Amino acid sequence: MSDVIRIAELNDLWRSKHEGNGRLNHTHGIEILPAEDKNEIHRLVREFDDFHEGNDPHGEHDWATFEYKDYTINWKIDYYDLALEQGSEDPADPEQTIRVLTVMLASEQ
Repeated sequence: MSDVIRIAELNDLWRSKHEGNGRLNHTHGIEILPAEDKNEIHRLVREFDDFHEGNDPHGEHDWATFEYKDYTINWKIDYYDLALEQGSEDPADPEQTIRVLTVMLASEQ
């Protein structure tokens, strides 16, 4: 199995089921939305599966954008070492990687 396929599988597991080593962050713009909107946005992130070359050029399932009500929502996954101090040396190895999923309004980038 290639590293890209393994990374995509690990990203999907963390994003959709919160299985594995990871953290969930959301930005201030998401934080101040009503609870029902936040819950729906997080559900849409978990269930996202519309990956293609146009939005996933590296095949890692580590970023996407979608529309929700009047908002454009972005999410991304970054790979850190276990101390969360620097990037992971091997994102395909779950024993040395913490995935950080950040959900944000596109206007916050």
